[in-house]
Amino acid sequence: MIMLKAVLLFCLGLACLIKGGDWFVDGATGIAHRFHVPELLIGATVVSIGTTLPEVMVSATAAANGISDIAYGNAIGSIICNTALISALTVAIAPSVVEKKSLKVPVLFFFGAAVLYALCAYVFGKFDRWSGILLLTIFAVYMVLLVRQAVTEGKQVRQDGEKTEGTETKQAPLWKEILFLIIGAALIAVGAKLLVDNGTLIAEGLGVPKTVIALTFVALGTSLPELVTAIVSLAKGHGALSLGNIIGANLFNLVLVSGTAITISPFVVPAEKRIAGMNASLVVDIPLVFLVMLLLTIPALLTGKLKRYQGILLLAIYAGYCCFQFI
Repeated sequence: MIMLKAVLLFCLGLACLIKGGDWFVDGATGIAHRFHVPELLIGATVVSIGTTLPEVMVSATAAANGISDIAYGNAIGSIICNTALISALTVAIAPSVVEKKSLKVPVLFFFGAAVLYALCAYVFGKFDRWSGILLLTIFAVYMVLLVRQAVTEGKQVRQDGEKTEGTETKQAPLWKEILFLIIGAALIAVGAKLLVDNGTLIAEGLGVPKTVIALTFVALGTSLPELVTAIVSLAKGHGALSLGNIIGANLFNLVLVSGTAITISPFVVPAEKRIAGMNASLVVDIPLVFLVMLLLTIPALLTGKLKRYQGILLLAIYAGYCCFQFI
């Protein structure tokens, strides 16, 4: 009976995610077009915050309850899942051109935060409260810089497009776009929580270890908003919004999700799974975060394009990673 209830709530969560994702993308792209802000920037800020809310809630709750394995594994696992599964699927299905200028700031901030995160893990073997506060500070600085960039670029586009003002297509009212954004984000958050809670119950019922649940089931569950946003964006022809969302969400997993969890309750690097006597997280998980993000972003920054081979390679890496978790 309990398992049946979990399955039904799991399906309800999926329905909330699908409809919420549809409204969320409509609201975000409508606002981007209204203010002439590049979709990649909207994806890396507003959309990323909305789709990262489940990770924030799950990790903060886990940290407050002293479950460091979930707080840590959720953030790291979500970055790997976002990049090597979700973004990889969209790139493999529909490779696209990217705006290199809008991509630089999110990518630089991500790798800067990732280096700090790795430093704490490898040198200190733990995350103290000061590192959490520093990560949250990076988040605040990033948001200020990106909002300023968005405003500047929006003004420039408006000035350049004044003479074609009469050719713009009719848009929904601003209040409606904002409402779509808010309700969509709420449905996504509720749907993700239903999927995570009940998916975890199902996994525990099957005897899956807690660390594996955090790095796979919980990470995938809290990454479902990014997956739904990516699929809907792709279907509606807004590939740049999806890419910006993934990169922004990955950064937020480090600076907002991890920063919040660490500030609430500092913790040591979990060492439940080991390889040849070494902490598997230090040998596999953190290096893989750097690898998959380099594979996704470096070719895009150099050529301004995403290629199908990137998506296929990333999917192969994710498949291998999931197999490794269950060894």
